[in-house]
Amino acid sequence: MKFALELCDLTRHFEISQGLWKEKRQFTAVNGVNLRIEPGEVLGLVGESGCGKSTLSKMILGLLAPSEGNVLIHDKEMDLSNRMALARVIQPVFQDPYSSLNPRKRVKDIIRLPLVLHKIGSKSEQKRQVVDISRRVGLPDRLLEQFPGQLSGGQRQRVAIARALILRPSILICDEPTSALDVSVQAQILNLLMELKQEFGLTYLFISHNLAVVEYLSDRVAVMHQGNIVEQGSREQIFEHPAHPYTQTLLASILTPDPDLSLPDPESLVWSKAG
Repeated sequence: MKFALELCDLTRHFEISQGLWKEKRQFTAVNGVNLRIEPGEVLGLVGESGCGKSTLSKMILGLLAPSEGNVLIHDKEMDLSNRMALARVIQPVFQDPYSSLNPRKRVKDIIRLPLVLHKIGSKSEQKRQVVDISRRVGLPDRLLEQFPGQLSGGQRQRVAIARALILRPSILICDEPTSALDVSVQAQILNLLMELKQEFGLTYLFISHNLAVVEYLSDRVAVMHQGNIVEQGSREQIFEHPAHPYTQTLLASILTPDPDLSLPDPESLVWSKAG
């Protein structure tokens, strides 16, 4: 079977200083991770803060060199140091859209920048593609002239998604893409991501500590603990029949909703272009 993304024994060590006269200590943030994601699949990666999820995503994106192991995309080993080639097939959507957008550039220029860097199309063709992808993510044309500081959190995340999709990658690494947003806006962005997945045939690695979001979005789930994948399986297997003690503890830590409180179901929220 051909996999969209395959991680083979991916490992990352860090050297940690223990003081002026002491030898550095080696810390393993990611320890021999093996994961496979099929085309069009959403794999949810869960675990507590500091378990190695973000380090793993940085290695996949070429932002951090692995100590050992390799990354295969569509069954081809990728040169993770070749950021330009990597960007054509895999793109990130980060947690905080404001910090990932240049506050001094207009929205249209932020979205267009990947086309400029990769020398794709003429200036007029680039402008047309910017308008097209912006509309697909629910950004009104008038917002293209604005700066990130003039937008809401949800609008900024739509800009980040548009920028990620402008090169037409096949894989998105979504690293806590909704955790900085209000609850109602979170639902809108999640629904948007699922619509775009169907429209563009995307594959997602969805990283989150929010188990409810992962259960809602994912086809399969991998559980990470202290740099190791301790369990992986279908959404039903992980949430209904967890086998590993850590997974059981993680699921048991979810607060049970108060039956007297009436909370909106994310699936029932209408997707709004204004959010």
